[in-house]
Amino acid sequence: MTAKPTEVDLHDVFTRADLGGDDRLDLMEFGVCLDSLGLSWTRAEVQDRFETADTNRDGFISYPEFRDLLETRGWVLRRSVQS
Repeated sequence: MTAKPTEVDLHDVFTRADLGGDDRLDLMEFGVCLDSLGLSWTRAEVQDRFETADTNRDGFISYPEFRDLLETRGWVLRRSVQS
């Protein structure tokens, strides 16, 4: 993906990578998401970002955790505020 993904793009990538269908990503699925978004990092960098994103420390990345990581790093278009 060359442009910053939108919320819809991000959710689609997350859903496709969620091979278990459990609405959360393990480390391997997280790496698939990053690759799909064109964010290619070393194994150590992926691990580090996974641990950063896993804010509740359950060993998985939920969609809100995934989206928040990418938004705070500027890798995705921020959600618009609805009035």
